Amino acid sequence: MWLIIISFAAAITTAIWYVFDNGKYKLSLLSLILWGSAIMIFVDHAMGYIEEGGEFIETTLNATLLGIVLLIVAIMIWELVLLWSDPKKKLKAGS
Repeated sequence: MWLIIISFAAAITTAIWYVFDNGKYKLSLLSLILWGSAIMIFVDHAMGYIEEGGEFIETTLNATLLGIVLLIVAIMIWELVLLWSDPKKKLKAGS
C-alpha cells in the first residue's frame, strides 16, 4: 500500500508543480523526493517478490500507516528546505 500512496502523491505533486508552480515554493523538489521514494519502494517490492514470492502490494494496516508516515516525512523535509530558502523573506525581515 505504501507504494500506491507515495506514487499517487508523487503524481499529484508533479501535476500541481507543472500547472501552478513558478519555482517559488520548490514543488519540483517535493516531486523529486516523492518520485525517488516511489522508485526505491518499487525496486524493494520487485526484489522481494522475485526472491520470496507472495504479494506484490501489501494491503495491511501496517503498510498503509508506513505509506502515510513516509509521506509525512517527505513533506517535512520539503518544508524544512522551504523554510531555509524563505521564499517570502518573512524570516529574514525580522533580523
